[in-house]
Amino acid sequence: MKPFDLSLYLVLDPDLCAGIGMVETARLAVAGGATMVQLRDKKAGTARMIETGRALKETLNGTGALLIVNDDVEAAIAIGADGLHIGQEDMDARTARGMIGPEMILGLSVETEALAAAVDPSLVDYTGVGAVFATPTKADHKQPIGFDGLARLVKASPVPSVAIGGLKAEHVAEVFTAGARGLAVVSAICGTPDPEAATRRIAAEIRKVRP
Repeated sequence: MKPFDLSLYLVLDPDLCAGIGMVETARLAVAGGATMVQLRDKKAGTARMIETGRALKETLNGTGALLIVNDDVEAAIAIGADGLHIGQEDMDARTARGMIGPEMILGLSVETEALAAAVDPSLVDYTGVGAVFATPTKADHKQPIGFDGLARLVKASPVPSVAIGGLKAEHVAEVFTAGARGLAVVSAICGTPDPEAATRRIAAEIRKVRP
């Protein structure tokens, strides 16, 4: 498995990125310091996910940023993505690991301490913890956990965690204080007038506090 850096994890949203597209948004964000890029498009079928994912992979080639595919294991394999991210309702981690093999990164969303503690580190490489705040980009999330909840879930998780849910540059210090290895952002980059500049602002805050 490749080493991975969760510190500035961009989650692409097709609606928010519609102005310039997900591929160009990712290119600009990585130029600004994004370390991982997740392709998330709940409305796309596998064929479209593969098409977008291959374009993203070509764009990210040589940058050091890793490409993660949300939910669609078939697309992740076809793209040759660096990883797959699944939610609790998508498929169980053992099934996912069996399908993607030992080399691909596997992330799992957790929303409670019990789910975090139940993560099997022999299967899962990182947890996505949240939502820290309510966010319109994921309407079906559970009650926001706040930074106190984030700290509890991060402590319960046996693998590194990335925080998600309404996070912006001004939240970086609290995210790292809670023990997370980074923050996953959507609207703080996607759909902004200048995604590269928006990413640079977050990256600058990370450099101030990252252990």
